[in-house]
Amino acid sequence: MMSNMNRQWRLTGRPVGEDFDSVMAFGEEPIKSPGDGEILVKNLHLSLDPANRAWMNEGDTYKAAIPLGGVMEGFTVGVVEESKHPGFSVGDTVSGFGHWEDYSVTNGEGWAKSPDLNKQAFGAHLGIYAIVGPTAYFGLLNICKPQPGETVVVTTAAGAVGSLVGQIAKTKGCRVIGITGSDEKCTWITEELGFDAAINYKTEDVPAALAKLCPDGIDCHFEQVGDSDILDAVLNLMNQNGRISMCGWISAYNLSELPAGPRALLNIIVKRIKMEGFIVFDFMDQMAQCYADLATWLDDGRLKYRVDVVDDLSNAVDALHTLYAGTNQGKLIVKVQDDPSLA
Repeated sequence: MMSNMNRQWRLTGRPVGEDFDSVMAFGEEPIKSPGDGEILVKNLHLSLDPANRAWMNEGDTYKAAIPLGGVMEGFTVGVVEESKHPGFSVGDTVSGFGHWEDYSVTNGEGWAKSPDLNKQAFGAHLGIYAIVGPTAYFGLLNICKPQPGETVVVTTAAGAVGSLVGQIAKTKGCRVIGITGSDEKCTWITEELGFDAAINYKTEDVPAALAKLCPDGIDCHFEQVGDSDILDAVLNLMNQNGRISMCGWISAYNLSELPAGPRALLNIIVKRIKMEGFIVFDFMDQMAQCYADLATWLDDGRLKYRVDVVDDLSNAVDALHTLYAGTNQGKLIVKVQDDPSLA
């Protein structure tokens, strides 16, 4: 039986660094009913993403900052419990830009019916199709446009997005070098995911390792971290007409004062490098083809993923600490509440 109360996380202040605990309040209020043109979504899985931290700050990013007292925002996957919207029916599995709560009322803007998982577990919604898969797909294929035989370098290569970027690049016949933060992750992306080589940035000299592993230079780079030293090393090795795709800057999200930026930007002029930022919502009109390709690669074994599921909405803030510590193994997801579809 559905409870009549809705648990929520609200933002009560602006965090300093990773001090999430003092500015997040866990409470509950009665579940709202949908009005005309709205749906009530029972949230089942919540995506934990680096951008969550940026939205807590006072300034706007590519979206408005979360207001103080507002329910924390995030990407969720759930089931339609009630519908007064012609585009959604009760029982539809949907994903969209929602909130850290058990139940959300929405007019459907920014929400869509989720693709059929075939024989995949429920975790594939966020592990492959929602946000991470399209981010990897569009950032690599639409911006970098890799060609067979080219060298692709990926930061956060064992993360939810980076691990997919490398695998998609391999389907396009590229040579792929991943930069990640542990020997275990290096082994995983090379031995299980098919990356050609990996660099542990915590124990290796990244510029020297890149120079050794990329004797013919770098053609495409997928950037998610914003470490200026690593970005400088990449820029110095980029080939003529190289392409850099940027979807994140996680190194700066928790800083109150930004560090010095990269120093090798002259290469962008000299080598005619294209460096382009994006968010996945830029490509919504191409999502059907993206889902179809991801499903094909998943079914034939060319695409693998793993998820790290934290149980219960009450543990969402603890999970955010895990995300920034980088100790999660795969896409970090919060299972919001129990539901037969998650069995």
